Amino acid sequence: MSNFISIQELENTKSKYMSVKFHDYIEGLDLIQPLDVELEVKSMGEFVEISGNVKGIVKLVCDFCLKEFEYKLDFDINEMFAKNSLLDSYGQEIELKGDQFVTDLCGEDKIDICDLLYQSVILNIPNQKVCGINCNRGSFASEEELTDPRLEVFKNLDINPK
Repeated sequence: MSNFISIQELENTKSKYMSVKFHDYIEGLDLIQPLDVELEVKSMGEFVEISGNVKGIVKLVCDFCLKEFEYKLDFDINEMFAKNSLLDSYGQEIELKGDQFVTDLCGEDKIDICDLLYQSVILNIPNQKVCGINCNRGSFASEEELTDPRLEVFKNLDINPK
């Protein structure tokens, strides 16, 4: 299977619609198993809409205890691509949903599935990676060691209005 969606092939379909299945690893992601992806690709005049679901398991490192853990991925994709440069004036308007962005293809004739999936996975990994509810937050001896000495100046600050 190709790792690209051909705009010309999409335009040549009678319905201007393609179904794409992807089952592979993505370079740069520490995946436990290949991603399972089902995408619907629609030509909408000057735009291409790609929507679908991504499932997989990625290996992460806990931000607190630094242990590796597996994180289950299961999220939806809904992306818009402009076939021509966004700087060009478009003859039609299109409504974007709250979670959509428009990627400018700048006249490219294909969409890189691996790049789309890489970016989507990265954006769906939590900012704070925690191995689980029972994380011991590392082997800190006491709460004292967690205190930042630069914040000592605020200990004597009276914030109660009189």
